Amino acid sequence: IWMARCFEATRQRCCRLEQDGHRAREQLARVEAERAALEVKLKHARNQVEVEMKKRHRAEAELEKQERKLQLVLELLMREPWGNEALSREQCSVLSALAGRRLGATLAPIRRSSAVDESCQSVLSHSDISYDCTEDDVVRS
Repeated sequence: IWMARCFEATRQRCCRLEQDGHRAREQLARVEAERAALEVKLKHARNQVEVEMKKRHRAEAELEKQERKLQLVLELLMREPWGNEALSREQCSVLSALAGRRLGATLAPIRRSSAVDESCQSVLSHSDISYDCTEDDVVRS
C-alpha cells in the first residue's frame, strides 16, 4: 500500500510538471510571436528614422544654399549705388540691419526643430540606432 501511494504521488507530481511544461511552452510561443512582431516594428521604425534623417539633411543643405544666395543679394543691394536709390528708407534700414547681423546668424537658431532637442545626448540617440544581427545568428532550440 505504501509503495502504491508513493507511485500515485509521483504520478500526480509528474502530471503537474507536464502541465507546467505545457503552459511554459505556450507562454514561450506567445512571447516569441510578440518579440517577432516587435522586431518588425523596430525595423520599420529604424527605416523611417533613416528616411527622415536624409530628408532633414537635404532640407538643411537647401536652407544653407538659400541663405547664401540671400546674403549675396543683400550684399549686392547694399554695395550698389543704384540699390540705395531704388529702395525706400525703411527697406534700406531693414537690409542694413539684416546685413549687419549677418543673415546666417539670425536664421541659425530656427534651423533645428524645437520638437527635437539634439543639443545633448538622449538615452536613444540617433547614433545608437543601428541594427545588430548578432542575436539572429544564435541557434534557437
